[in-house]
Amino acid sequence: MAAQDRPDRYSSVAIWFHWTIALLIILNLAVGLLHDSIPALRSWMGAHKALGLAILALTVARIAWRLAHRPPPLPLRTPMWERVLAHGSHTLLYVLMLALPVTGWLMVSGGKPGGTDWFGLFAVPNLPVSKATGHFGHEAHELLGWVMLALVVLHVAAALRHHLLLRDPVLTRIAPVLDRR
Repeated sequence: MAAQDRPDRYSSVAIWFHWTIALLIILNLAVGLLHDSIPALRSWMGAHKALGLAILALTVARIAWRLAHRPPPLPLRTPMWERVLAHGSHTLLYVLMLALPVTGWLMVSGGKPGGTDWFGLFAVPNLPVSKATGHFGHEAHELLGWVMLALVVLHVAAALRHHLLLRDPVLTRIAPVLDRR
């Protein structure tokens, strides 16, 4: 059986969504949170906006895929508190993967006419919002960015705990290349 068809692993499509969105989120967090401190990153803000919209579209597609495809089960010995925490943190990650791009879009829409350039291919139109809504979007976007950073760190730490300390297959379900079997 191919790795993506194994019931103890995510499908190849789910794995692609996970790692593509993860890479884009890490890049966007770095640019978004550091562009004031590192002037060279200011020139990346156009890409930051375009990537945010790509993250939004990919997340919607990922959620649609996830609704139609069950994830592999956690190991049987996983305690209930850990299952609840894993489910809650994954739900919060999905909420943030939607909310961060939407608040960014609100922020841009309340601040300038026109739209957001999507990698030179087309302009994504602004949302019909007021300056006050744009200001709310800015404040929410900044706060949610820090929450996302904390959650990403927690997510990576939990994955490494499973792989290195517990030595269970939780990480290899989404990163089959790490499977030592």
